[in-house]
Amino acid sequence: MTLKLAKHDVNARQKTITLEDIEKIMEKEGQKIFYFDHDNAHKDLVALVEHFEEKGYSVYLREVKYGLDENDYLYEVHIL
Repeated sequence: MTLKLAKHDVNARQKTITLEDIEKIMEKEGQKIFYFDHDNAHKDLVALVEHFEEKGYSVYLREVKYGLDENDYLYEVHIL
């Protein structure tokens, strides 16, 4: 599964991350907050949450609105 990360700058290129990359990061750090672009399918993020919950992690998923427009949001996933 490949997910799009949220951009840090409007002019930045869209970066992606795979489930395997996230697993490697979690093995090293133990906890991490990821910010994903709103173009990702909600069902893919729910699948990500379920995957890490099965591995024994606590995972929190929420939408973060940063503007007044309906599409001005991103997903925050906190894995502990």
